[in-house]
Amino acid sequence: MVAVAAAVVAGLFARPTLFPPRVAAVAVERRDLVQTVVASGRVETPYRVNVGSQVTGTVATIPVAEGQTVKAGDPLILLDDREAKAAVVLAEAAVAEAEARLRQIRDVTLPSAQETLKQAQANLLNAQQSYQRAVKLYHEGYATKADFDGVQKDLDVAKTQLRSAELQVYSNSTLGSAYVMAETQLAQAKSSLASAEVKLSYTVITAPVDGTLIARAVERGNVVQAGDTLMMLSPASETRLVLDIDEKNLSALKVGQSALASADAYPDQTFPAELVYINPSVDAAQGSVAVKLRVPDPPAYLVQDMTVSVDIEVARRQNALILPLAAVHDALTEAPWVWLVAGGRATHRAIRIGARGDAKVEILEGLEEADVVIANGGVGLAEGDRVKAVLP
Repeated sequence: MVAVAAAVVAGLFARPTLFPPRVAAVAVERRDLVQTVVASGRVETPYRVNVGSQVTGTVATIPVAEGQTVKAGDPLILLDDREAKAAVVLAEAAVAEAEARLRQIRDVTLPSAQETLKQAQANLLNAQQSYQRAVKLYHEGYATKADFDGVQKDLDVAKTQLRSAELQVYSNSTLGSAYVMAETQLAQAKSSLASAEVKLSYTVITAPVDGTLIARAVERGNVVQAGDTLMMLSPASETRLVLDIDEKNLSALKVGQSALASADAYPDQTFPAELVYINPSVDAAQGSVAVKLRVPDPPAYLVQDMTVSVDIEVARRQNALILPLAAVHDALTEAPWVWLVAGGRATHRAIRIGARGDAKVEILEGLEEADVVIANGGVGLAEGDRVKAVLP
């Protein structure tokens, strides 16, 4: 009887040795590992464009709607242009009149003055010849003093007429006062026309850049003043994501790192981004650092101030030794370790960790490929306990 009892007791104590506890385990494997920093933020364009009027006027038409995408030069607001068009017509008439005046000088007045000059030159020559004959006859006694005085007067008149004709020709030539005045009047008329045309163009308020209309503060019939902000555009030139990242991740961030983002409104659709700015200061109240990412090819649904989630790739390891993070004890300390299964027993093994992924870590020291590690934490185990590793 005593022998039987002793055998039973011996069997009970021998059972843990014959049948060790089963524990979930994982094997160290070689795989590529990507370490990311995850954060949320919002969509932001580098700047916004206020659209306003340059003249006072009444809004006639608004051909665009809030939220619409527009191209540079597209009309956004049309003002009543009747007065501006009338001013253009008057300015065009003034230009036509000035051009006609200049043509008249070139085609009529100047040729006429040149003909008059030729006639005056001929008259002067005739008067000079008559004067010479009169002088001879007067000295020979064949002409009276009255005859001589008459010829002298005719010569003086011919000389005066010649000077007048010469002045008319010069005045209407390209360097003359009449011609220069006509050119000046034409230039003034053209300037007035250009000014009127510019004011007419101001009645059509256009988009200065490509972008999306994100705000509108004007309706048809409103009287707008120069300088009033009537609309706001979000330029399409570049889209950025602004994030606040925990300062503990600052050392891992570098300009140029790639990222994958998704809008909270469209969580199943992702798009690439690039880290382009890291704020040199830390927000002491939040313990965070502001960073900005550029979106080279933003999707159509991405709009100003939309909330986004971003995974920034801060490290990538090719063919690294990988272990699930859940199998590592004290992973955030300087002395991480694991339960290594060797020879059917649990062994405390110190390790050194490298890059970290979402659920995986890189093992730099302490383990080899195919080593088996307890995956569930090994609660209640002691050094050297016999275990049966169960791999997935």
